[in-house]
Amino acid sequence: MSEDNGASNGNGAAPAQRMDYGGQKNRTFVRGIQGEYNLTQELKRLRSLPRVIKGRELPFHSGPQQFSKHYMEPKDGLGQTLHIHLEEYSPGGKSQKHGHVNEAVFYILDGEGAEVHDGIRYEWEAGDAAIVHNNCVHQHFNRNPDKPARALVMKTKPMFLFLNMLFQQIVEKTPKDPTPTQGDFQPREDPVIQHEHDHDHVAGTYDEHDHDGHDEHDHDHHHDHDHAHEHDHVHAGA
Repeated sequence: MSEDNGASNGNGAAPAQRMDYGGQKNRTFVRGIQGEYNLTQELKRLRSLPRVIKGRELPFHSGPQQFSKHYMEPKDGLGQTLHIHLEEYSPGGKSQKHGHVNEAVFYILDGEGAEVHDGIRYEWEAGDAAIVHNNCVHQHFNRNPDKPARALVMKTKPMFLFLNMLFQQIVEKTPKDPTPTQGDFQPREDPVIQHEHDHDHVAGTYDEHDHDGHDEHDHDHHHDHDHAHEHDHVHAGA
């Protein structure tokens, strides 16, 4: 596999054992809220939580054909109605086949793949949004045997389950073996971006200070030139 396909985890070390996210036996779909009527402590707790979730600090789960990284779900304590996660499909990989009451939106970040919803196939590529409608049996596929595909998933599963719309079922589990073409593929981690906090002037940008300084310099230059010219004139006539 090439580097672009994410064959390594970026540091040369073997990947840690991943949790089987779909196989959890005690998953929190909706969390409880306890306290006095005005919920002072709950509001204090909520306001103390971070509002920016660092993707590179979150682990990928499952595999080897479908990996997931979960940015927001009720167990994290920040929200109650949304489940937001990143899906990465190995080259030629596919997900489980399942159904649930809630809808979901898959925003395709890169790659090319397909959905099968209630037996109907829909193909997608980077920049598309794949919509999983309510109450359909569906499965996701990466149709490129040589490159991975990635999607950001946004769904309201927690809200539907809170409203007691509980029906969901796995029809076919995610494969436990890698695809014939994925080799030692591992999901791609987010790069670490180094920010340089300097004040160097960037070419092609407007800088008021530079502009003013330039004007002052020109003014002084003309003043000196005029003064010197006047001095020479007086000296010549003396």
